[in-house]
Amino acid sequence: MSRRGGGRRSESRREQPSPPTPAVQSGGGRGRGRGGSGAGRGAPGFASGVPQAGTSSAPASSQAVPAASAGPRTAVPRTVASAVPRTAASAVPPPAASAVPPTSASKIASTSTASVASSSATELSREVEQKLVLQAPPPSSKKDLRHPARPGYGSLGTKCLVRANHFLVEVVEKDLHHYDVSITPEVTSKKINRDVLKKLINTYRESHLGGRIPAYDGRKSIFTAGPLPFESNEFVVKLDVNEDRARSSGSTRSERQFKVAIKFAAKDDMHHLSQFLRSRQMDVPQETIQALDVVLRSTPSERYVVVGRSFFSPDLGGRGELGDGMEYWRGYYQSLRPTQMGLSLNIDVSARAFYEPIAVSDFVAKFLNVRNVSRPLNDQDRNKLKKLLKGLRVELNNGQFTRSYKINGISAQPIGQLTFPLEDNHTRMSVVQYFHEKYNIRLQQISLPAIQAGNEARPAYLPMELCKIAAGQRYTRKLNERQVTALLRATCQRPEQRENSINQMVRHNNYSGDELVHKEFSIQVQEDFSLVDARVLAPPLLRYHESGREPRVEPRTGAWNMINKKMVNGGTVKYWTCVNFSRMNPDLAFRFSQQLVEMCMSKGMVFDRQPMLPIQSAHPSQIEKVLVDIHQQCTSKLVKEPGKQLQLLIIILPDATGSYGKIKRICETELGIVSQCCQPKQAAKLNNQYLENVSLKINVKVGGRNTVIHGRLPLVSDRPTIIFGADVTHPQPGEDSSPSIASVVASMDWPDVTMYRGLVSAQTHRQEIIEDLYKTVVDPQKGLIHAGMVRELLIAFRRSTNRKPDRIIFYRDGVSEGQFSQVLLYEMDAIRKACTSLEANYLPPVTFVVVQKRHHTRLFPSDHKNRALTDRSGNILPGTVVDTKICHPTEFDFYLNSHAGIQGTSRPTHYHVLYDENRFTADALQTLTNNLCYTYVRCTRSVSIVPPAYYAHLAAFRARYYMEDDGSSGGARDGLPSIMENVKNVMFYC
Repeated sequence: MSRRGGGRRSESRREQPSPPTPAVQSGGGRGRGRGGSGAGRGAPGFASGVPQAGTSSAPASSQAVPAASAGPRTAVPRTVASAVPRTAASAVPPPAASAVPPTSASKIASTSTASVASSSATELSREVEQKLVLQAPPPSSKKDLRHPARPGYGSLGTKCLVRANHFLVEVVEKDLHHYDVSITPEVTSKKINRDVLKKLINTYRESHLGGRIPAYDGRKSIFTAGPLPFESNEFVVKLDVNEDRARSSGSTRSERQFKVAIKFAAKDDMHHLSQFLRSRQMDVPQETIQALDVVLRSTPSERYVVVGRSFFSPDLGGRGELGDGMEYWRGYYQSLRPTQMGLSLNIDVSARAFYEPIAVSDFVAKFLNVRNVSRPLNDQDRNKLKKLLKGLRVELNNGQFTRSYKINGISAQPIGQLTFPLEDNHTRMSVVQYFHEKYNIRLQQISLPAIQAGNEARPAYLPMELCKIAAGQRYTRKLNERQVTALLRATCQRPEQRENSINQMVRHNNYSGDELVHKEFSIQVQEDFSLVDARVLAPPLLRYHESGREPRVEPRTGAWNMINKKMVNGGTVKYWTCVNFSRMNPDLAFRFSQQLVEMCMSKGMVFDRQPMLPIQSAHPSQIEKVLVDIHQQCTSKLVKEPGKQLQLLIIILPDATGSYGKIKRICETELGIVSQCCQPKQAAKLNNQYLENVSLKINVKVGGRNTVIHGRLPLVSDRPTIIFGADVTHPQPGEDSSPSIASVVASMDWPDVTMYRGLVSAQTHRQEIIEDLYKTVVDPQKGLIHAGMVRELLIAFRRSTNRKPDRIIFYRDGVSEGQFSQVLLYEMDAIRKACTSLEANYLPPVTFVVVQKRHHTRLFPSDHKNRALTDRSGNILPGTVVDTKICHPTEFDFYLNSHAGIQGTSRPTHYHVLYDENRFTADALQTLTNNLCYTYVRCTRSVSIVPPAYYAHLAAFRARYYMEDDGSSGGARDGLPSIMENVKNVMFYC
């Protein structure tokens, strides 16, 4: 897992290897009640017109397109027209904001009046929903849904210059021609496809292609810098055996013949692209950009191993061992992007895990960590090996020739016991005897299973000792902790080193010397980093409790400490105890718990010094029994105090890893226990810094707050505002049936924004759209019941603050650019429905912001030697924001580096506004986001992504623990156990 939060957070996902603190409080009393579930219930405090069970949600508000606000302040994104009549019953957005086809859009506009009959509204709702159901394909282009235009540029902060790894691309304004390609017989390998096209170009370039060199994407398209001499044509290509790099094991032919059909498809308009880059056209000419991207990727795709948008090779910086039969290769990422300065080639250095090209027998020894492979494998090891090797290509060298095979499995028996029928089908021969008689090879490692190639009916048995894993095969499964550590150690570079590495890579690629890029397509790639105007935003002033010696603190370089400070709202813990599952001495465990209690008290918490039950030690094998016993004993002791329960269980984890998920599942989904787990190695040190960090987590888990921002938050402090964070985590590679986990958190303590309630939900495997933001359930007795995570959190906010939100800010993590439109349409519709299910006409303005951490833009100080421009790690300063030059030509986005680096090169977070009814200025949204990054409750540092998105990620991973420990591997929606209500009421995921 990568590290977030000043570069230290783990995360097992998204490139995946890709941070946050508490907010403002304005004086006066605060409602501190807790929000309940709310599913199917009327929401206290919302208007009496709330639809109850059996009624429909707001009329016509179930439209599947974002709707502009009908709240006190009608705010429509500036790229969206606002001429459509709007009523409470039909809050339909202007046509420009809709992804509905024009005929449907006009039909909607014509019916959006106060006189629409209820039957028409129902029919309209059904029609739109049918067009935009979850399974529907996303809009074909961004023409269908325009995102907000940039409202101007930010001006706050100290101006500075940074360098970005974006390289200007200059193209001649001439049309590109797109041709469809069909290769018969069809092959799945892009490498073979490229070999076929390369042979075709070399053979027919002058005679049939008009002297042109096409750029090929490896699949179905080629692009040319001008027309070919034909509309369509067919070619026959014969590929020599030595060119057929992935030839199947059964092939004995000296060459393979392919038929290639080329047919004109379209002409990509370069003038449209130039107009878009000058902001004279609003829709992105994606096809043209894709064509140019194919051109720039064509040559490296032939030279290197392609993984997504990255290229890898031992020639690009060497390789290194990761352990367990894996190694890393260095390489680079490349992507062509439209930006304000024009077309930009984003280039970054990268590294990826590959299988070591070694004998399979040596791989077995490394992977299973055994020195002696003379003993037969047990069933568990054999199954692990089979799962890992299946699908890999190996090269068998029998002393006479080398042949390539694809592994379909491994034998159940050792190779020394295997026989196969000869051609007469009566006589059987052993595999060992066959290799001895045919190739004069005496097999040595006959206790190992054989590799199975061919098909199940007629398998080919191959000795592991004679098979070598073919080079260049990437390892797609999750790396273990040792491998992750080795990869990070090998690839972690300080900013100046990384900048130099990127520089070397760009010069090594020599785009200007590439015949296809420069001569054929007249593309020029500058070799200098882009120099970009940036600003460093000031940190917010943080407020602690007035009784502390330092009630205010101004962070320095993204960090501060708790010395002389007390939590702004210290929690109360009367009922607590501690259990030790490690080998730690019981006396030391007692001392640790007492010192932790003293630390909590010194920081402002009200903590009973005496545990409810005596502190005990137990064996890790008894985890479930001990937790249940503790819960039962505490319940019995509090039987005469209705509503009272164990408030906190401090748990010293077992010395061996692997129990955390089980403990959290039992405590949070079965017993309703709020727990704080501690690592035994850290606990045994009795270190004050560690105790202080743990006390911060404990305080928020029992309902307290650590610190808040002193001052006003833009567009938050003036009116009741709820801030959401949402994320979806997917199963690790190789898990084909486990559900994805969606998580949504929301702030509960306006006018401050520090406490977040979190909800989780299992959903369809690898579905990125959050399915349970809003839903309805039909109950036989109660009728239609409204539910969903957004609805429940809105009700909880109302109960906690005694106000209903006048504004919604929704930070959505984990969405790629290709999914923007689809996610926005579905999730904005769900937010609208959740609001109107609570109260007719309730449509608070929404700002929907995508938070992107998995990108390859890096920002470097303009002068690495100037310490005024860098933090201690040599990275750009916390608060550095960029919204010019390398950002989108017309839309509202920015890069924000909100944290101080610890090691390596900091990655700024990219924020892209997809919908904005609150009409944020650039300064307002950038300042709000940066200030929120100082409100993360788990540390006294600013973090790299906005906290609600961070918390949603933490909550989703917590739920993944529940499922992994529970053994749930199916895709059933009910596989995720429910979190107990008292646990949901606090920030249990921290």
